[in-house]
Amino acid sequence: MDITQVHAAFFEESREGLQAMEAGLLRLETGMGPGAVDNDTINVIFRAAHSIKGGAATFGFRAVTDLTHLLETLLDETRAGHRSLDSAGIDALLDSVDVLGGLLAVAEHGGDTDQVAVDQARAELDRLLAAGAEAPVAVAAAVQTTDAETDHWRIGFRPEASLFMSGNDPLRIIRELGSHGELTATCLDDLLPSFESLDPFEAHLAWDLMLPGHVSREAIDEAFAWVEDQCQLSIEPVSAASAPAASPAVACADATTADDQVASTASTTARTASADADTSIRVAVAKVDALINLVGELVITQAMLRQRSESLDPVANETLLTGLGQLDRNTRDLQEAVMSVRMLPVEFAFSRFPRMVRDLSSRLDKKVRLRTFGEATELDKGMIEKIVDPLVHLMRNAIDHGLESPAERRATGKDETGTITMNASHQGGHIIIEVSDDGRGMDRERIIAKATERGLPLPENASDAQVWDMAFHPGFSTADALSDLSGRGVGMDVVKSNILALGGQVEVHSEKHVGTTVSIRLPLTLAILDGMSVAVGDEVFILPLNMVIESLQPQPHEVRTIAGDTRVLHVRDDYLPLINLREQFRLPASDSPTAPIAVVVESGGRRLALEVDELLGQQQVVVKNLETNYRRIPGISGATILGDGRVALIIDAGGISIASPLSAAA
Repeated sequence: MDITQVHAAFFEESREGLQAMEAGLLRLETGMGPGAVDNDTINVIFRAAHSIKGGAATFGFRAVTDLTHLLETLLDETRAGHRSLDSAGIDALLDSVDVLGGLLAVAEHGGDTDQVAVDQARAELDRLLAAGAEAPVAVAAAVQTTDAETDHWRIGFRPEASLFMSGNDPLRIIRELGSHGELTATCLDDLLPSFESLDPFEAHLAWDLMLPGHVSREAIDEAFAWVEDQCQLSIEPVSAASAPAASPAVACADATTADDQVASTASTTARTASADADTSIRVAVAKVDALINLVGELVITQAMLRQRSESLDPVANETLLTGLGQLDRNTRDLQEAVMSVRMLPVEFAFSRFPRMVRDLSSRLDKKVRLRTFGEATELDKGMIEKIVDPLVHLMRNAIDHGLESPAERRATGKDETGTITMNASHQGGHIIIEVSDDGRGMDRERIIAKATERGLPLPENASDAQVWDMAFHPGFSTADALSDLSGRGVGMDVVKSNILALGGQVEVHSEKHVGTTVSIRLPLTLAILDGMSVAVGDEVFILPLNMVIESLQPQPHEVRTIAGDTRVLHVRDDYLPLINLREQFRLPASDSPTAPIAVVVESGGRRLALEVDELLGQQQVVVKNLETNYRRIPGISGATILGDGRVALIIDAGGISIASPLSAAA
């Protein structure tokens, strides 16, 4: 077995466990109240920590094991009712989760451990364990009495056959017990099948174990906490007067009757059926991308066959054409199915913001409530990874600039706790993500004054949309003072540039003293796009449909030349730069008498008119990365293969130079 694959699975599952722990701790903090105890959430956090600890112990990641052991102990005492978690405890646990993430990153990628952070986390957990760890007097007395009379612990452990399938290993549990004291183990093979019927993926062995009496019952319970519902287990104290001989009988104390055994079997069957109904496998993203690429090639081949078949006699080739039609439908279904493999819920992006909101609101001394909707809305995995950074900037801006302090909100009659809402929804072939706050809103007059002060172009009687758009200008800021969070004019321009690079759009709606909403419109995937195909001479170009506004045939009096050689097109009350794609890409001159067509597009906040010879129609194209196969070309975002086998370049309107055409080398 390639151990690196096992390591990769462990680290992936550990990252999911850390996310579950962080989300659970934040949920605990939100639900805090007098005497409030959310045992379900505490159990989720405990099990995540225990799973990480078990895997780390298996692979020998000692630093991870030691820290998670402290986390487990604190959580176990909490779920047992021996302590309650306050804000200080939540803070310590969250800090420990961060440190644990750093230790796992070092174990996965190498590097130096931040020992100072590790020591601080351990010290804080030790302090919490030392303070308030006392059990109720009656319970403590009972434990002392039991320990005084206990010479050994006798443990009967018989795993269910399906134990291995849940990722658990009896050997790891036995090793953990052995770390507490001298362990005597007797292996029981009474249920071991014959070699011919042996299934190596099922657990067939049981054990009769003996541990010294000085080992605490809590330590033994902890070792079996992760498998307590997947085994028959008995833990009995053996007094000094009793013989400590190992017993071959291993049975659960509460599973001795036939009815109980039937119930246990039924429970096992139900769990197995449930697992079979909801199974999943982990597949490397590179394999999914390769599959998507192959399906893209199939789509291209199918389009070529369809184009060739247009010249066939439909009567003489009826069967062939029917088969090609069926192939067309099957190809489209296959394409949609494969694309859905890369689709993930937006929750993967939204889940990191509760912690961020908590930390930022604490630093800024503000009260913030985060509400999320539409987390199940699906988006391409590559898009989710790229959308996180813009969302981080929007969230920081909303907390720092948008929301007022509690005192300001009370003075204006608002709830002192501000609300930030994140919402995701589908709209046609796009996804809309909105980040809203109920804060002070954007100050139109202040933005105009700052723009004038900096000499930024702003039309007279500018619309609200034009004014709000100034916030995305590089270096623009209305902050009076710099802070470690904002004030340098960096952030909102990054939001817009990143969204535009993904083929999306950004819109702002704001009302003073009411709040601000930033809407992001994104395509569902970067692998396929809807485009308008246009002809320039013998060449075909693809214009992404989401940037096309309109097309028209300009009259001679509507085209003017300014500044020597720059042409502009008069469209209603505006003048747009008119770019001749033939000259831009240095194509041969045309002798066609047909008048050119202008396609008005918008990208990067500017509008252009692109001069082409003919509009060919709309089609869905499979995007091929040009940089991977050649190099980056200004004004070109990628390429696709047409049905006749020709390559068509996809236009990037934001990268087209207005001043001069591309060099001959491009």
